[in-house]
Amino acid sequence: MTTMVPARDTEARSLADVLPSCGAALRGESNPLGLPLATGIVVVVVDGLGSAALKQRAAYARTLTAAAETLWSGFPTTTASALTTITTGVLPGVHGLVGYSVLDPEHDRVVRQLSGWDAGLLDPLTWQRVPTVFERLRDSGVSVHSVGPGRYAASGLTKAILRGAAYRAAESVGDRFEAAASILQAPGPSLTYLYVPELDMAGHRHGWESDEWSRALEEVDSQLGRLVSGLGTGQGVLVTADHGVVDVPAHKHVIFGDKPGLLDGVRHVGGEPRCLQLYVEPDLTQDARDRLVEAWRAAEGHRSWIATRREAIDAGWFGPVDPAVEPRIGDLLVAARKGIAYYREADERGRSMIGQHGSWSPDETQVPLARFGVFAR
Repeated sequence: MTTMVPARDTEARSLADVLPSCGAALRGESNPLGLPLATGIVVVVVDGLGSAALKQRAAYARTLTAAAETLWSGFPTTTASALTTITTGVLPGVHGLVGYSVLDPEHDRVVRQLSGWDAGLLDPLTWQRVPTVFERLRDSGVSVHSVGPGRYAASGLTKAILRGAAYRAAESVGDRFEAAASILQAPGPSLTYLYVPELDMAGHRHGWESDEWSRALEEVDSQLGRLVSGLGTGQGVLVTADHGVVDVPAHKHVIFGDKPGLLDGVRHVGGEPRCLQLYVEPDLTQDARDRLVEAWRAAEGHRSWIATRREAIDAGWFGPVDPAVEPRIGDLLVAARKGIAYYREADERGRSMIGQHGSWSPDETQVPLARFGVFAR
């Protein structure tokens, strides 16, 4: 028995187009986003800013909403996967970061892609499998910078996805925008990646409908206005996000660990609450695998997409999938279709989060693209 699952629109512009288009604009070449020739570029990535939430809070972001289009973020809609898609210009099936927590097949363990790095077992220089756009631009003579909080400067994820860019630490949102503006003043072609995690942090803690989230958005918009007002000839700014957000209150949490049949033959549980990735025992028979799939479809098919690894790959969820990446993807994926989140135990860590993401809903997959300066339309 099969089930209908969403399929990737292969014609849709995505986060994978952003930095390659910027590189082409610096060279005066045609590109997927139609960017004109530029001499200095700042790409602002606002973690957790979905198009739907931005539209609902337009009064707090007049600069952004006046120029915002829409991009497809990619799947899964989780930070590690989406940021890597931005910085490499390829989808997760190629770069290899296929979820929040995924199987490390060589060591038979689930590792978190934001924080679970160690040079002895999970090397960021090899686990993330392709050169970054930053490396390619640096090697062609472009001055390449990344601006973000100091706590991320030496992280494994930074080494994996920002290599090739000189990291400049700046703690406040305002300081980061000022750093980007100062880089634009230097001679020669430049590309600056400016990362803003504060909105996502407010969303997780308070939800996107909270006053705290609105204030964080207002701060970003204010700093953006200052940056674009000072742009010189040939300079451009793009603003986008890694994923959107869905508010999931505690009464919408689904506890699945005690439900008969849903963990039979499951060795590891990865992914995240809105998109579980289940890894089965290597010697599990095909009949047992089929029973597991049917158990999930019977129990949760009315509110989630239940897809085997092969169904998800065939539907283009991860883009083209390299054979080396395929084992990192769950044998079974449970992607929330309604406003729910899955937890194995009632006391599982993370249940205090309100704003969540990871699945296929438009609120999660649709992110803004705003153009300023030489890129303005």
